[in-house]
Amino acid sequence: MRAHHPTPELPRHLEQLYERFPFDRSFADDPISTIRPLATDPRRGEVAAILGATLAIGNTTAIRGAIARVAGLAGGDVAWFVDPAHARERARRLAGFRHRWIRGDQVDHLFRVLTDHYARHASLEEAFVAGWSTGGFPGGLDRLAAVLRGVGRSAAIGRPPPGYRALFPSPIDRSASPCKRLTLFVRWMVRSRYPDLGYWTHVPTGELKVPLDQHVYWIAYHLGLTARKSRSWAAVEEVSEALRRIDPIDPVKYDFVLCHTGISGDCPKERDLAVCGPCSVRPDCRLWRGRPVAA
Repeated sequence: MRAHHPTPELPRHLEQLYERFPFDRSFADDPISTIRPLATDPRRGEVAAILGATLAIGNTTAIRGAIARVAGLAGGDVAWFVDPAHARERARRLAGFRHRWIRGDQVDHLFRVLTDHYARHASLEEAFVAGWSTGGFPGGLDRLAAVLRGVGRSAAIGRPPPGYRALFPSPIDRSASPCKRLTLFVRWMVRSRYPDLGYWTHVPTGELKVPLDQHVYWIAYHLGLTARKSRSWAAVEEVSEALRRIDPIDPVKYDFVLCHTGISGDCPKERDLAVCGPCSVRPDCRLWRGRPVAA
């Protein structure tokens, strides 16, 4: 199959897709809709966002429900989870929690790590910036992942439960993971434009990488933003660079739109003129470009 490259009209078509997108409809179906009411200040925003990103596995309804269940255990105030005085009670309340393969003891350990980190640092932003300043965005994620895994933790935290460290991959691990959940967390914290939180102030939006979930990857591949046949960190870099050429200041502004175009069914992932006909980027899509509409 011949390589599929973006058309010269793609920047204009993407902007049209963005401008016409029903944000309010998709906001209600996105994990950020459950996170934002919990994020009443920078510390609560960070705790709610890392909780939400860690649980961002599966469909959005299940993710939002999982976030709400955990928050409900603290009466809706996520700062409760990182108060050292609540460690024993927190573990008891979380003991029965399950979301997909994530267990309550793993979530409790995450809050142990955060409690320890906040005893010495104001924010997780410090960890990300330390890595980013020397290793770019991958370095920032690597340093953030290391902190969340508990590298350099105090002895009081104890050993992580089975499977915990796997929740926080790094883009420079051997697996070359796309790190969708941590990249999503950083997007939420850095971007101040709707629907994101914008509590971090030291990382320019132009440095962000796209959180490459299955929906974004599929659409990006069919628009020619990457030629990679699977999700990987290399694909993240290619898609992000292609979007940066379109909008150098805020390249990942298209992430929410592309993701929910897939989630909502606005992109059926097959030729369906009834659905695809009004789509702004249909002329750029691998499924339609250069083929008669009636085919």
